[in-house]
Amino acid sequence: MLLTMTTTHRPATDLGHLLHKHPDRAQSFTTSSGVAHVFYPKTTHEECTVALLLEVDPVALVRGPGSTLTQYVNDRPYAAGSLLTVALGSVFRTAMNGRSDSYPELAATPIPLVVRIPALPHRLADRLFTPLGWTVEITEHGDSRYGDVTLTGTVKLSDALRHLYVLLPVLDGGKHYWVAADEVDKLLKAGDGWLARHPDKELITTRYLARKRPLVLSALERLAEVDEVEPEELDNALAEPKISLAAQRKEAVVEALKQARARRVLDLGCGGGALLRVLADDPEFTEVHGVDVSAKALQEAARKLRLDRMSDRARERITVRQSALTYADPQLAGYDAAVLMEVVEHVDPSRLPALEHSVFVVARPATVLVTTPNVEYNPLFETLPEGQLRHSDHRFEWTRAEFQEWAGGVAARRGYTVRYVPIGPEDAERGAPTQMAVFSSGAEN
Repeated sequence: MLLTMTTTHRPATDLGHLLHKHPDRAQSFTTSSGVAHVFYPKTTHEECTVALLLEVDPVALVRGPGSTLTQYVNDRPYAAGSLLTVALGSVFRTAMNGRSDSYPELAATPIPLVVRIPALPHRLADRLFTPLGWTVEITEHGDSRYGDVTLTGTVKLSDALRHLYVLLPVLDGGKHYWVAADEVDKLLKAGDGWLARHPDKELITTRYLARKRPLVLSALERLAEVDEVEPEELDNALAEPKISLAAQRKEAVVEALKQARARRVLDLGCGGGALLRVLADDPEFTEVHGVDVSAKALQEAARKLRLDRMSDRARERITVRQSALTYADPQLAGYDAAVLMEVVEHVDPSRLPALEHSVFVVARPATVLVTTPNVEYNPLFETLPEGQLRHSDHRFEWTRAEFQEWAGGVAARRGYTVRYVPIGPEDAERGAPTQMAVFSSGAEN
């Protein structure tokens, strides 16, 4: 099986430094999945291509320890999947970890890359790679499930390798070896920084872990705890499950809505519907309206809410609609409360005045709840690198003083009062991981 990677970053031959493989030499490595050959078909100042060719012995593959294969004639030696993942992790381990002693700045810089995989199960390729910033081109091989797949994007080399490491076996849908508990650690390490926010994280986790439910539940729970991402419904049989920050945040929001006696609620920036599901299940909320700029997120919300299966009466309570929060939308006026849960940090600071106008002037509900990360708390997350925001798509993260300065200014300008509620375990010096502002206009129902 073959994989090539090309860059036009100049000088393009710097690719050899990042991969720790010299462009002038062909090298071979014995891995647990076969013999991996690394060579460079093209090395110029303008363009450099590295190739990874994996030779697999089909007989040894079937007879090897832990193998789940029973037939000597199969597609494993030819189609990219878990075998190629093993070779990638073995041959390019240092590059995958993002380490380059000679070119540290380049290793941390997105560069133009084109990845080609001539034989890959392609059904989910576009769905899985596109959210990560790749453009996907597929040339199908007849009526088979395999295609010649080309990925084009500007990403860090380490991120590209980690995307491939996780998604190749996911696309294949099967592994050649026994999947044990250590695969959860491998998945979370390779998926650090991107898997938690991927719209198909549940699908990726399930397929990567060979649909072994205890492992899948463990991985999703850890994603929820560490990366603050809502997991799929966890098995009730889990022993004493830890309450995630995401769950604590929803509880705090619902409690604040009930204290305000809100019945008709806007969920602004509802995403995939994590809060919508909670509000929809509570009869105290007679009308729930979810809004998001992403059509794909709204489709996911509708799926999770099972809108197509609801009774007409239940369906009348729930609405999801596409709209941008930085544009005035008169249809959002007249509600008792609006919630912006982990939304403001995704907005460019220059657009915050527009969001303020659309929410506090045009929509103007009696109560507005805004939650956002407390950046002071970040050093207490053991898996979060120093100086890094909790998610790469955050435009900023505020300290408690910065959040209160913004919220206090909004309240003064727009005729609201505001109070602040910490969410999650509080540290004596750094406060709580999430901070919430509760705005009240004095006109609650």
